[in-house]
Amino acid sequence: MVKLPEIRKTLARYATEPLVRFLSRTPVSPNTLTWSGFLLTAAAAAIIATGHIFAAGFVVLIAGFFDTLDGALARWTNRATLFGGILDSTLDRLSDTILLLGILGLFLVAGEQSALFALLTKEWSVLLVFIALASSLFVSYIRARAEVAGLECQVGLFTRTERVVVLALGLLLNQVVIALAIIAAFSLITAGQRLLHVWQQTRN
Repeated sequence: MVKLPEIRKTLARYATEPLVRFLSRTPVSPNTLTWSGFLLTAAAAAIIATGHIFAAGFVVLIAGFFDTLDGALARWTNRATLFGGILDSTLDRLSDTILLLGILGLFLVAGEQSALFALLTKEWSVLLVFIALASSLFVSYIRARAEVAGLECQVGLFTRTERVVVLALGLLLNQVVIALAIIAAFSLITAGQRLLHVWQQTRN
Protein backbone atom coordinates (compact mmCIF):
# COMPACT_ATOMS: atom_id res chain seq x y z
CA MET A 1 0.00 0.00 0.00
CA VAL A 2 1.30 3.47 -0.91
CA LYS A 3 1.79 5.58 2.20
CA LEU A 4 1.22 9.31 2.62
CA PRO A 5 4.94 10.17 3.10
CA GLU A 6 5.72 8.47 -0.21
CA ILE A 7 2.90 10.36 -1.97
CA ARG A 8 4.16 13.66 -0.54
CA LYS A 9 7.72 12.95 -1.69
CA THR A 10 6.56 11.99 -5.19
CA LEU A 11 4.42 15.12 -5.58
CA ALA A 12 7.20 17.33 -4.22
CA ARG A 13 9.71 15.80 -6.64
CA TYR A 14 7.48 16.43 -9.67
CA ALA A 15 6.74 19.98 -8.51
CA THR A 16 10.33 20.99 -7.81
CA GLU A 17 12.54 18.97 -10.18
CA PRO A 18 12.46 21.36 -13.20
CA LEU A 19 13.44 24.36 -11.07
CA VAL A 20 15.95 22.34 -9.05
CA ARG A 21 17.70 21.32 -12.29
CA PHE A 22 18.02 25.00 -13.19
CA LEU A 23 19.13 26.13 -9.72
CA SER A 24 21.75 23.38 -9.54
CA ARG A 25 23.61 25.22 -12.32
CA THR A 26 23.64 28.49 -10.36
CA PRO A 27 25.50 29.65 -7.21
CA VAL A 28 22.24 29.57 -5.21
CA SER A 29 22.65 27.37 -2.12
CA PRO A 30 19.96 25.40 -0.25
CA ASN A 31 20.49 27.62 2.82
CA THR A 32 19.85 30.70 0.69
CA LEU A 33 16.49 29.24 -0.32
CA THR A 34 15.75 28.40 3.32
CA TRP A 35 16.36 31.98 4.41
CA SER A 36 14.45 33.35 1.41
CA GLY A 37 11.43 31.24 2.31
CA PHE A 38 11.59 32.44 5.91
CA LEU A 39 11.81 36.10 4.86
CA LEU A 40 8.84 35.63 2.53
CA THR A 41 6.89 34.11 5.41
CA ALA A 42 7.75 37.07 7.63
CA ALA A 43 6.55 39.37 4.84
CA ALA A 44 3.32 37.36 4.57
CA ALA A 45 2.74 37.72 8.33
CA ALA A 46 3.16 41.49 8.04
CA ILE A 47 0.75 41.59 5.11
CA ILE A 48 -1.79 39.55 7.09
CA ALA A 49 -1.53 41.87 10.09
CA THR A 50 -2.31 44.86 7.85
CA GLY A 51 -5.48 43.17 6.62
CA HIS A 52 -4.42 42.31 3.06
CA ILE A 53 -5.17 38.64 3.48
CA PHE A 54 -5.78 37.77 -0.18
CA ALA A 55 -2.31 38.98 -1.18
CA ALA A 56 -0.87 37.22 1.85
CA GLY A 57 -2.33 33.93 0.67
CA PHE A 58 -0.21 34.04 -2.49
CA VAL A 59 2.92 34.94 -0.54
CA VAL A 60 2.33 32.03 1.86
CA LEU A 61 2.09 29.64 -1.09
CA ILE A 62 5.33 30.95 -2.60
CA ALA A 63 7.11 30.72 0.76
CA GLY A 64 5.85 27.16 1.16
CA PHE A 65 7.26 26.28 -2.25
CA PHE A 66 10.65 27.63 -1.18
CA ASP A 67 10.45 25.39 1.87
CA THR A 68 10.09 22.37 -0.41
CA LEU A 69 12.69 23.62 -2.86
CA ASP A 70 15.58 24.01 -0.42
CA GLY A 71 15.63 20.36 0.63
CA ALA A 72 15.18 19.19 -2.96
CA LEU A 73 18.15 21.30 -4.10
CA ALA A 74 20.30 20.02 -1.23
CA ARG A 75 19.61 16.42 -2.16
CA TRP A 76 20.00 16.99 -5.92
CA THR A 77 23.40 18.66 -5.53
CA ASN A 78 24.59 16.45 -2.66
CA ARG A 79 24.85 19.50 -0.43
CA ALA A 80 22.61 18.23 2.36
CA THR A 81 24.28 18.97 5.70
CA LEU A 82 23.39 18.42 9.34
CA PHE A 83 23.39 22.17 9.97
CA GLY A 84 21.22 22.80 6.91
CA GLY A 85 18.64 20.35 8.21
CA ILE A 86 18.62 21.95 11.66
CA LEU A 87 18.40 25.45 10.16
CA ASP A 88 15.50 24.41 7.94
CA SER A 89 13.62 22.81 10.83
CA THR A 90 14.23 25.79 13.11
CA LEU A 91 13.07 28.35 10.56
CA ASP A 92 10.02 26.20 9.78
CA ARG A 93 8.95 26.43 13.44
CA LEU A 94 9.61 30.18 13.46
CA SER A 95 7.64 30.54 10.23
CA ASP A 96 4.63 28.71 11.68
CA THR A 97 4.75 30.95 14.76
CA ILE A 98 5.19 34.20 12.84
CA LEU A 99 2.30 33.46 10.47
CA LEU A 100 -0.09 32.70 13.31
CA LEU A 101 1.08 35.78 15.20
CA GLY A 102 0.28 37.77 12.06
CA ILE A 103 -3.24 36.33 12.14
CA LEU A 104 -3.46 37.11 15.85
CA GLY A 105 -2.57 40.72 15.09
CA LEU A 106 -5.25 40.78 12.41
CA PHE A 107 -7.86 39.49 14.84
CA LEU A 108 -6.90 41.99 17.53
CA VAL A 109 -7.32 45.01 15.27
CA ALA A 110 -10.35 43.80 13.30
CA GLY A 111 -13.79 45.04 14.32
CA GLU A 112 -16.32 42.63 15.82
CA GLN A 113 -18.53 43.12 12.75
CA SER A 114 -15.77 41.96 10.43
CA ALA A 115 -16.44 38.96 8.21
CA LEU A 116 -13.50 37.31 9.95
CA PHE A 117 -15.72 36.63 12.95
CA ALA A 118 -18.74 35.22 11.15
CA LEU A 119 -18.40 31.93 13.08
CA LEU A 120 -16.74 32.91 16.37
CA THR A 121 -16.34 35.94 18.58
CA LYS A 122 -13.03 37.74 18.59
CA GLU A 123 -12.06 36.15 21.92
CA TRP A 124 -12.71 32.61 20.69
CA SER A 125 -10.92 33.32 17.43
CA VAL A 126 -7.84 34.49 19.35
CA LEU A 127 -7.98 31.31 21.44
CA LEU A 128 -8.19 29.29 18.23
CA VAL A 129 -4.92 30.86 17.04
CA PHE A 130 -3.13 29.60 20.14
CA ILE A 131 -4.65 26.13 19.81
CA ALA A 132 -3.58 25.96 16.16
CA LEU A 133 -0.06 27.08 17.06
CA ALA A 134 0.32 24.65 19.95
CA SER A 135 -1.06 21.67 18.01
CA SER A 136 1.18 22.46 15.02
CA LEU A 137 4.25 22.53 17.24
CA PHE A 138 3.20 19.25 18.88
CA VAL A 139 3.29 17.52 15.50
CA SER A 140 6.81 18.72 14.73
CA TYR A 141 8.11 18.15 18.25
CA ILE A 142 6.97 14.54 18.43
CA ARG A 143 8.78 13.72 15.20
CA ALA A 144 11.95 15.53 16.30
CA ARG A 145 11.97 13.84 19.69
CA ALA A 146 11.31 10.42 18.16
CA GLU A 147 14.12 10.79 15.62
CA VAL A 148 16.55 11.83 18.37
CA ALA A 149 15.64 8.53 20.02
CA GLY A 150 16.42 6.70 16.77
CA LEU A 151 12.78 6.07 15.82
CA GLU A 152 11.08 6.68 12.47
CA CYS A 153 8.19 9.14 12.70
CA GLN A 154 7.10 10.47 9.30
CA VAL A 155 3.55 9.22 9.64
CA GLY A 156 0.59 11.52 9.97
CA LEU A 157 -2.35 12.85 8.06
CA PHE A 158 -1.57 16.54 8.45
CA THR A 159 2.06 17.66 8.20
CA ARG A 160 3.47 21.13 7.59
CA THR A 161 2.75 20.93 3.87
CA GLU A 162 -0.95 20.45 4.49
CA ARG A 163 -0.99 23.19 7.12
CA VAL A 164 0.57 25.70 4.72
CA VAL A 165 -1.86 24.82 1.92
CA VAL A 166 -4.91 25.05 4.19
CA LEU A 167 -3.78 28.35 5.68
CA ALA A 168 -3.08 29.80 2.22
CA LEU A 169 -6.52 28.73 1.00
CA GLY A 170 -8.11 30.23 4.11
CA LEU A 171 -6.42 33.52 3.36
CA LEU A 172 -7.28 33.48 -0.34
CA LEU A 173 -10.94 32.63 0.36
CA ASN A 174 -11.25 34.95 3.38
CA GLN A 175 -12.06 31.98 5.60
CA VAL A 176 -9.26 32.30 8.11
CA VAL A 177 -11.23 31.02 11.10
CA ILE A 178 -12.26 27.86 9.24
CA ALA A 179 -8.66 27.30 8.13
CA LEU A 180 -7.44 27.66 11.72
CA ALA A 181 -10.09 25.22 12.97
CA ILE A 182 -9.00 22.65 10.36
CA ILE A 183 -5.34 23.13 11.24
CA ALA A 184 -6.01 22.80 14.97
CA ALA A 185 -8.22 19.73 14.68
CA PHE A 186 -6.15 17.77 12.17
CA SER A 187 -2.86 18.70 13.83
CA LEU A 188 -4.12 17.22 17.10
CA ILE A 189 -5.16 14.09 15.21
CA THR A 190 -1.73 13.88 13.59
CA ALA A 191 0.00 14.34 16.94
CA GLY A 192 -2.04 11.40 18.23
CA GLN A 193 -1.10 9.33 15.18
CA ARG A 194 2.58 10.01 15.74
CA LEU A 195 2.44 9.23 19.44
CA LEU A 196 0.71 5.95 18.66
CA HIS A 197 3.30 5.14 15.99
CA VAL A 198 6.15 5.83 18.40
CA TRP A 199 4.48 3.76 21.12
CA GLN A 200 4.12 0.83 18.73
CA GLN A 201 7.81 0.98 17.87
CA THR A 202 8.92 1.16 21.49
CA ARG A 203 6.60 -1.67 22.49
CA ASN A 204 8.36 -4.17 20.20
